[in-house]
Amino acid sequence: MFDLSTLFQGDRPVPVILDGDPGHDDAIAWVLAKASPKLDIRAVTTCAGNQTLEKTTYNARRICTLLGIDAPIAMGLHHPLFSDPITAGNIHGQSGLDGPALPEPAVPLSDLSAVELMAKVLRESEDKVVIIATGPETNVAALLLAHPELKEKIAGISVMGGGIAYGNWTAAAEFNILVDPEAAEAVFGSGLPVQMCGLDVTEKALIFPEDFQRIRAVGNQVSQIVADWLEFFYRFHREIGYAGAPVHDPCAVASLLRPELFTRQAMHVAIETQGEYCRGCTVGDTSGKLGEDNAICCMNVDRQGFADLLAEAVKFYDGREVPV
Repeated sequence: MFDLSTLFQGDRPVPVILDGDPGHDDAIAWVLAKASPKLDIRAVTTCAGNQTLEKTTYNARRICTLLGIDAPIAMGLHHPLFSDPITAGNIHGQSGLDGPALPEPAVPLSDLSAVELMAKVLRESEDKVVIIATGPETNVAALLLAHPELKEKIAGISVMGGGIAYGNWTAAAEFNILVDPEAAEAVFGSGLPVQMCGLDVTEKALIFPEDFQRIRAVGNQVSQIVADWLEFFYRFHREIGYAGAPVHDPCAVASLLRPELFTRQAMHVAIETQGEYCRGCTVGDTSGKLGEDNAICCMNVDRQGFADLLAEAVKFYDGREVPV
């Protein structure tokens, strides 16, 4: 099973596409991505999930304006491949990114659809491209279905989604996979290298109030906003018993940049697309009964090292200030 993280250990930046549904934790994942010299962000694409597509796209443009991500941005499909949309406004608020004030978008929206922009990036790239998917995998699956000839231009896909041991939106299913299990099935069954950061690891990637304070103390605009995002996210999770804020989506970036912080296991991951109770479940098999390994799953994390990585990343934005 090819380990995607090996691509990021050299001196040459790796071309990536950021696909997500921002969302507080998507936004922090993109903070980490922009701050790393190991990533060359070629495109940003949006999907419905944490909020409606219009809201997540607006949020993506505001985040890119804040961070200085100047890659083209494209809107994806309005709904999952075969099912009705599900949103998570109860967690992320009515805007999908409630909390601190953000700049109005200074980054235009591409005339291309997300799938068309992804295909364009793949065609034009000399190097293979990694897709970092931190929302439902609708756009990625649509790309694979519409442009099978471009699959060889994809180095692999780093996914935040699923959970081998349990779900969160239902007893069996994690939110991103439940929103579009057919899309996830297409991704995990694509034959491409997949790295999965599911609830097994992301709910251990807790950021505590003392970490918020350390991030805020960096003192630049982005560090202040990241600390506010974390505090907003923490308030919801504290009410349901969490000791800190589980910042799920940054794991899909951090596990590529700092694989030594993560405990990982290769296995075959199958997606349940049927069932009254288990639709959206990610079934992890290490016995070989379901087939050969098709994913490397992150199962644990050095929490302190993860928090240190986020605190260090926000220093990249020293001297950057945009009107809000």
